[in-house]
Amino acid sequence: MSGGGPGAGGATGPEEFRRVLRYLRPYIPRMVAAGFCMLGVAAFTGVFALLIKNVLDDVFIRGDRFMLTLIPGVILATFFLKGLFYYGQQYLMGFIGQGVIRDLRGEVYDHLQEMDLRFYQTHPTGNLVSRTLNDVNLLKETIDTSFTSLLSDSITLVTLLGVVVYRDWKLALIAFGVAPLALWPIRLFGQRMKQISRRSQETIADLTDFLTESLAGHRVIQAFTAEARARERFAAHNQLYFRKLMKKTQARAFTSPTVEMIVAVGAVAAVYYGGSRVIAGELTPGTFFSFLTALIMSYQPIRKLGNLHVGIQEGLAAAARIFQLLDEPPGICDRAGATELAPFAREVRFESVSFRYEEEWILRDVALTARAGETVAFVGPSGGGKTTLVHLLPRFYEVEEGAITLDGVDIRTLTLHSLRGQIALVGQDTFLFNTTVRDNIAYGRPAATEAEIVAAAQAANAHTFVSALPNGYDTVVGEQGVRLSGGQKQRLSIARAILKDAPILILDEATSALDTESEALVQEALTHLMVGRTTFVIAHRLSTIQQADRIYVVDGGRIVEAGSHAELLARAGLYRRLYEG
Repeated sequence: MSGGGPGAGGATGPEEFRRVLRYLRPYIPRMVAAGFCMLGVAAFTGVFALLIKNVLDDVFIRGDRFMLTLIPGVILATFFLKGLFYYGQQYLMGFIGQGVIRDLRGEVYDHLQEMDLRFYQTHPTGNLVSRTLNDVNLLKETIDTSFTSLLSDSITLVTLLGVVVYRDWKLALIAFGVAPLALWPIRLFGQRMKQISRRSQETIADLTDFLTESLAGHRVIQAFTAEARARERFAAHNQLYFRKLMKKTQARAFTSPTVEMIVAVGAVAAVYYGGSRVIAGELTPGTFFSFLTALIMSYQPIRKLGNLHVGIQEGLAAAARIFQLLDEPPGICDRAGATELAPFAREVRFESVSFRYEEEWILRDVALTARAGETVAFVGPSGGGKTTLVHLLPRFYEVEEGAITLDGVDIRTLTLHSLRGQIALVGQDTFLFNTTVRDNIAYGRPAATEAEIVAAAQAANAHTFVSALPNGYDTVVGEQGVRLSGGQKQRLSIARAILKDAPILILDEATSALDTESEALVQEALTHLMVGRTTFVIAHRLSTIQQADRIYVVDGGRIVEAGSHAELLARAGLYRRLYEG
């Protein structure tokens, strides 16, 4: 996924800015309408500055009663129309900013869904959450504030400058002759802000990661009475982020007064020169105060535009982190010309399969066959590669050497959707979503009927306890199923796999963490689930796989023994030592 266009994650500021602008394309009609509203705001701002001459010269100096009657109504109409245009400008730009951020956040989430297990093993969850929420929100502030200011304040400033020049071009030249000097601090503080912002976003990512980890591990923290240590670590992260934010605040605080001071020098010179000309009778008071009003009103857009570069650099720092994530290609994806997997019918084959993680080989020369309807089991010491082996089948990892075929077709030539659609997984660490029992069971088949959901729960020995829940199948199970016991969560996981009705089943130590009673219920449910399916079982308790058609003993990333339970016991090898030990 390109993230809105080509470009490396380390793109320069202008490139990042151009990439952000690409997300504005769907909103061009609204941008045109917003631009029209901005012109209206600028125009009526200029009209008010022009009216000051009439107020002073016609009303106060000449005492024109007609103008006294007319001008108040004109001023009210000016502010009313300006208000209407301002509302339209703010609403439209807010819609555009929120829409762009919605699109970008959605693209980040879609991209994360395509990433493989290796990506998630090397990127902490808190860091990814921070990029999806904090970085995108920071970019939202840039679009909402900086981009709006770039357009509206520039148009307003040009309009007011037109009034200033129209009233007296010599005074205008004096007032704004020092303006180029303001570019130096704007550029200096902008560069510093980008560096500080990038570091602060990295800091909040670390803070988010620690918070996510500590909340998920609160039981361990309490069990080891490590609350004080956790508080100290959080306080350290929090204090570091505070210091980064204060540096950002300092950079922002310096920009505005520095620019204002430079501009004030020109304003003071213009006031002195203009006042001298009024005293000399070369300018009317109305002309001069109209000039002065436009000049003073121009300071607000000048100040905003002075801070604009700082705000844009802050947003570009966030954009760089977002695009760096979007530019990271998925490690596993559909190849060009990938085909759909036909309904599985014959066999799964591992043909001299090898796999490594970074430089370390995890599996070497694994060869095995599982025919349709067979159950094959994998046993062996911890860390031997059993889980990695079965995770190669749904392509959670990619084979480094050799091939895995389904009915003679290399799985790397198949679409991921069609491949994984024919595989169901029940693991040791059951994950349930914070939604209802019904939604969790039907996760693999959202269109399943109520009768099918109940039948799956019954087959998984889950219907009885689900019916006893406060709201039955409409009971919300809590985050990761926290309101259920381990055995209950596992049976819902089995019901989910039963309802998916995939021909290939992976059971990864599905009963190892359960008590005896729960294991018996889960094992009975697994027996129902395995009927008629090609099943790959990883077992810690060897008593659960004695009826497997074949048992493979995996040690050091290699298959060291293979056969039935009786055959392996007779060989007096590693399997027998594991069984007896």
